Order: sequence, then C-alpha cells, then structure tokens
Amino acid sequence: MTASQIPDSGSVSSVPVSAALADVLFAGQLRTTHDRWRSLFSSAPFRFQEGLTHRERIRLSYDRLRIVNEAVEAPQALAADPVELTAIHEWAGAVDPGMATIISIHYNLFHGSLTDHDAAGRDLGEYVRGERIGTFLCTEVAHGNDAVQMETTATYDPAAREFALNTPHPGAAKFMPNTGPAGGAKGAVVAARLIVEGTDRGVFLFLVPLSDSDGSPLRGVGVRPLPQTTSSPVDHCATTFDNVRVPYGALLQGDHGRLTPAGEFTSALGSSRRRFLESIGRVTMGKLCMTAHGLGVMRHALDVAMRYAHIRHTSGMTKGRRVPLFAHRGHHTPLLDAAATTYAATLLQRSVVRQWDRAGGEEREAYERLTAITKAWITWQSRTVMSECRERCGAQGLIQANGIALQLASIEGTITAEGDNTVIMQKAGGEMLLGGVDLKPESEIAAEDRELTDPQFLQDLLADIERISHTRAKARLRKRAASPLARWNSSVTPAVGLADAHVHRLAAEALLSAAAQAPSGLPADLLRALHALFTLRRVAAHSGDLLARGRVTADQVESLPDAVDAVLGVLEPHALTLTEAFGISEEILDTHPMLSA
Repeated sequence: MTASQIPDSGSVSSVPVSAALADVLFAGQLRTTHDRWRSLFSSAPFRFQEGLTHRERIRLSYDRLRIVNEAVEAPQALAADPVELTAIHEWAGAVDPGMATIISIHYNLFHGSLTDHDAAGRDLGEYVRGERIGTFLCTEVAHGNDAVQMETTATYDPAAREFALNTPHPGAAKFMPNTGPAGGAKGAVVAARLIVEGTDRGVFLFLVPLSDSDGSPLRGVGVRPLPQTTSSPVDHCATTFDNVRVPYGALLQGDHGRLTPAGEFTSALGSSRRRFLESIGRVTMGKLCMTAHGLGVMRHALDVAMRYAHIRHTSGMTKGRRVPLFAHRGHHTPLLDAAATTYAATLLQRSVVRQWDRAGGEEREAYERLTAITKAWITWQSRTVMSECRERCGAQGLIQANGIALQLASIEGTITAEGDNTVIMQKAGGEMLLGGVDLKPESEIAAEDRELTDPQFLQDLLADIERISHTRAKARLRKRAASPLARWNSSVTPAVGLADAHVHRLAAEALLSAAAQAPSGLPADLLRALHALFTLRRVAAHSGDLLARGRVTADQVESLPDAVDAVLGVLEPHALTLTEAFGISEEILDTHPMLSA
C-alpha cells in the first residue's frame, strides 16, 4: 500500500511538505548517500523470510553481508567516513538486525581499527573481497565495562619475531564475539596485553586469523557457542587462545605505541589507560553506529504504526459509526509523542556526527562524551518508541514480518553494545560534575512575563532543568561521607540526571534549529510544533523543581496539559506527513502483512 492510498486525515497535499521535512531530517542526503543503502536493502535478497530457525537466520545474515560487500567500493574508505558509515546502519537494521550487527563489526570495528593504525604493508585482500569476515575481540567474561583490566596476553618473542596469544584462565575468554562457524573463514582484531621481556606495556590490538573456509577454528583457537540471546540473531561465542602464534606485523601500531622487531617499545602516551583507549578508539565510532541503528528501526516502526492506525478501523462514539484508530486521541497521542522524540533524536544525531567528523585535539574528549551520552539516550528512546508502536499495533505488532517485533528485540543489543548505557551515563555525569559541561546562564526574564508558546522560553526551562541537576549533584558531592564510594553513591543519581538533562536540551535545540532552517509555512510550523510537544513533556515532568525555584509560575504549571493538548491538535492532521518524511521504502512496507490487508 502506498502513502497515497492511506486516508489523509484531512491534511493538505503532503508531498512537498514531507519532502521538505525529509530534506531537513537527512541533511539533504536522502536522495544521495542514504538512497544508495535504502535501495539496496529494499531489494529482493533482503526481504523478510518466514519460518527460519535461529541458525538459518544467522547464515542468511552472512550471505547478505557478502551482497553488501559487493556494493562497498572500499571497506576502509567506508570505515573512515562517519556520514556514510552511519547511513548504512540506518537502513540495515530494519530489514535484518543480525546483518546490521555483523556489518557494524566487520566494517567499523574490524576494518576501522585497521584504518586507524599504521598499515604496515598488510595484505587485507581476503577481507576486502569478503572471503574472510572480520570481527573484533575485546571484552572478556570477567571484564566488560572495565575492559582496560583484560587479561588476554600477547607475549613478544624477538628471536622468532612472533607474538604468542594466550588466555590465562576461563574468566579471560573473549565474551560474545561472532566467532562461530557461520559465514565461513574469519579473522579478528584482538585486544590483548602486550608483554615485552616480562613487562606489561598495556592493551594493544593484534590481527589474528581465527578459522578456515568451513568455519573450523585454527590451531590453538577455542570457540564455544554461547546460549541464544533475545536480541539480534548472531553467532555469539566465547573465544580463547592457547599459544596462538602470529607474526610481528600482526601488532597494530601507532603513536600510542610502537615496537621494533628487536623488542624496543616507545609510546607518545605515558599512561597505559590512554594507550588502551587509543587502541580501541573505534568503539566511539561504534556508538554512532549503534545510534544510527536505533534511529533506523525507530523510524521504521513509527511509520508502520502510523499507517496502521489510519487503515485499521474501530468503533466511533455513535452507534454504527466506525473510525480509524488514529481518530481517537488516546491512540494518536503516544504516536505523536513518539514522532516528536524521533525527530529530535534524528536531528541530534546529525549534529553529533558532524561534530565528531571535525573533532580533534583537546576537543576530542568532550566530543567522545557527547557521542556516548547521545548513544545512550537515543537507543533508550528507540526502545521506548518502538515498544509504544508495537503496543499500538496490538497482536499485529507481534508478527515478525510486520517489521517491529524483531527489530525491537535488537535494540536491547545496542543498549549494551559499545558500552552499557547506564555506565556511560554515570561516567559522563561524573565528568560533567568535574567541569565537563558549559551550563547555559539563567534567563533574566521573569517567568510571569513569558508564555509557554514561546520556544525560547521552553529551551530556557530545559537549561534550568540541567542547571538544577548540576547544583543538586554538586551539593551531594561536597557532603562528608564515610568513603569515596559513599560520596559517589549519594551523587550518582543527580549526576546521571545532569547528563540526561544535557542531552535532552541538545536534542530540543537541534529540533528548534531545524525549524528555523526549514522552508517557511507548514514544514517550519510542524517542526516548531514537534519542538513544543517534546519540550512541554519534559517541562511537565520537572515542573515541581521549576516551580520551587521560580522558573515557572503556578498558572503555567496548571496550563501545561492544555498547552500539550493544543499542540496535539496542530499535529494530528499531519501525522502521515511527518512519518512519510522518513523515506521508508514502499517496497519494504508492502511486504508487511498488516499494511497490505
């Protein structure tokens, strides 16, 4: 079913408006960068296949990866381009979450790590051609978010000019990499402690072949399949090394650490922790990839749920009358809230990718933190939005072929991958307490002189929420405590609130900036309405704090529900226009049974 066949709910012609909104959402690249991947993943080889077993889905994902590889001109060029790399993730997850996962591992973590380090004349032809799939082995059974403490070793033998990789005990097994037999021959970038003449030089990466063409592990490599997860179907395993020998050129070197063939070690970084972070720097780009995955499946689910709400009819308020589900405010309110969140999240991600692409020097740490909290916030929002969409579709939303349920499960993986969200937010909140945030100054205009219809007032209130969280966390941090842990435990909740308030404000700011840049008329009006809905919900959730500090008046708090209801009335007739701007392929939408009835 095409958009033109869906009832329009009384809106004006949506084609130019949705096109204008799409231009804003995709930074003018929907018909260029994004269309390449949208078209590929809309083709027949990527259609949903009913009735496959878990193992069959995994094999299919690897088959599809090789189709993708034929479309990738140069894997390492793709890995070096944040815009192109995140774009492929935005479209892959909606058709095959397992494939999206191994795309991220193969191109970002594997090829990206090789790109970021000295080439050293390695022949990577078999990886470029897809004859051998690349994976990434970092975290261990006993070391996840504290991976800097990992225990896998790579001991250098200068006489043989080789490294010997060893897993000292079961807790040091590499945990959850896709090292199973599916997909054929594999190799990995392996994080291990570099040991030179008995001295631990910190964690570095090593290029290590893992299996032969039929997927059988090479000598000394141990691969144990892990129990099936509820997230994306991937061949997760625990992987160990028993005196696995790799040549001198296997070490990925750079300014953070170099080793001569004779065994002389030098580094521009004095801290082994900083050397570790430099070695696994691709994990930051991985956060942007996880964010892009979350955005893609979130937009897809919302488009499906919005269309279904317009074609599925139910009882109206009068006898014998039937109306679309969407006609009921109880049904369309959560979907319009989801639209506001999805627009804000998408525009925030565009801003963060641009900033990351040009970040360098002393700015790098701040941008890494921004990338991290953006990943945490957007993947959490994706789960919330998709859960709502699934529920709004009732039993139809449970059917995997309808494009929501399987993708919703995959979000659990993105929430944990490339750094657990909760840990990310706690770390970021702590850093922001110690000076890692520039707080907006308090507005000097009295609350009683302002209106909830003023977008700048709403932005100022989001800045107030951020400042309140900062003040509360700082006060707790200064209190006497029995131990440093006790002091942190008293501060961590408002510190996380600070990080959350910061990213909310930035998302709203990105949405408001987009409204200012959009064509005047309905496109700009709809973006401003989405901004109002997004910010009013946030202000309502923190109205107590804002009222107690005089940032809003009692009358304004009383009028918040009416202000929200007014914005919903503005957006309701244009709901399909909002989601049509997501550019979801009609070829894919037509395969969802719930939309073709």
